[in-house]
This record gives sequence, structure tokens and C-alpha cells, in this order.
Amino acid sequence: MRIGFFDSGIGGLSVLYEALRQLPCEDYLYYADDANVPYGNKSKEEIRSCVFKAVDFLAKMDIKALVVACNTATSVAIQDIRQKYGFPIIGMEPAVKPAVKSVDGKRVLVFATPLTLCESKFICLLSQVDIHNTVDFLPLQELVTFAEAYQFDRAVIMSYLNGCLKDYDLNQYGAVVLGCTHFPFFKNHIRAFFPKGTVIVDGNRGTVQNLKNMLTYMGKLHEGHGHVEYYRSGHRVIDDHTMERYMQLLKKIDLCG
Repeated sequence: MRIGFFDSGIGGLSVLYEALRQLPCEDYLYYADDANVPYGNKSKEEIRSCVFKAVDFLAKMDIKALVVACNTATSVAIQDIRQKYGFPIIGMEPAVKPAVKSVDGKRVLVFATPLTLCESKFICLLSQVDIHNTVDFLPLQELVTFAEAYQFDRAVIMSYLNGCLKDYDLNQYGAVVLGCTHFPFFKNHIRAFFPKGTVIVDGNRGTVQNLKNMLTYMGKLHEGHGHVEYYRSGHRVIDDHTMERYMQLLKKIDLCG
């Protein structure tokens, strides 16, 4: 049986990369809902509808577990889909807790989509881990748009980030949290703005570790060969152009470190 991965678009490939690294002896189905991307500027009702349609599709593929590799979809719909489906469902969470633990007297800056930042799930997370009020957050929705357009030109991205960060004293931050699965594609761009030694973290490693723990508990670990089947809003990806782009994105994540 295979593991399903779902995202609004290509961002979840950054999580899939980590799964292929940690769990190379599994087979995967990756579903990019690029007919409806981005989710960050949609209503909660629209997002829930998109998520249920995608998960319904994956459920028919007889998956043994599902990773909702999208922070926005997790924030809005994770509880609802867990109530409907019988297989384990792993969601994303901005890595605020490890970031807070990693800083010593400095602040933490969280980047995410506007919807993720205003959802009760994120607010609850902050109330639990941000005891000393050291966490700031900033929406960077345009990075999702850039990633989906395969726009990684350094001048374009740096100009956008500079406009977003120009009013911040970046020397006060000891850690940066990438709270959207699209953002690791821009890790090197983001790193350039912060002092050497600033920790940049995302939730991908912890999410895959949770998946690994779940599969171990179920006795369903290591049941494949690292094969990935890709779908775009319900249609299997078979064209060489799209497959090559996906391979390039996985390589890009590897190069970002």
C-alpha cells in the first residue's frame, strides 16, 4: 500500500523530499491541486471543498496513510477529514516549538500564509509555546505565487523579500520558521537577509518523523521501493515536461539544504 501526499500545488514536494530521504522504502502518491492553487486567498469553505475532493480521490487509491503537506489545508480542514476517513492523517504545523527552543535571548520570526497565521490552530500553538512573547510573524503569500509560476529569479525574489522585511530589525532574530511548504524553495534567498548563525527551520522533518512513527506503530513500515506517482487535480501526470519540473524541484530542495 502507498502513502498519499496532498498539497494545493508544488509546495508539498518539499515534504515529499524529506519522506523520500527518511523513508526510501515506501511508495507514494503525490496529489497537487494546482487547478485550485493557491489556497491562502480562498475562503475556509472553498478550501474544505477542495481538500475533501482531493482526499476522496486519494482514498479510492487504497492508501495506508495521508500526509496533508499544506499548512493552510491543515489549519482549515484537518479535523474534518480525520472524522471522515479511517486511515491515519498527518498534518503540517509551523515549527515554532523547536525554533523557540533554539534561540537564546533572541526572537523568532514566522513566515506563513495569511490564513495560516490567523487560524485558531496557529494561535493555539503560539499560546502553548510562546510563553515569553518572543515570536513575531509575517505573511508572505506572494512566495506561493512565485513557486507555482516556477519563478525563482534571484533579483525578483530578493526585491519582494526586501520590501516585506525592510521595516524589521533582522539582527534581533535567532530563528526563522518557514510555515508554508512552498517556502523551503526560497530558503537560500531568505537566508541571505539574516545574520550568520540564524536558524531556519520548517516542519517537514517533524512531519515525516510523525509519519514514520505512525507506520511503525501500525506495522506497515517499508512496504515499497521509493516509487512516486504524481497527480494534478485528479489527473495522472504522464508528460515528460511536468515530470522533469518535479524532478528539478526535488533537486532544488536538496541544494537548499
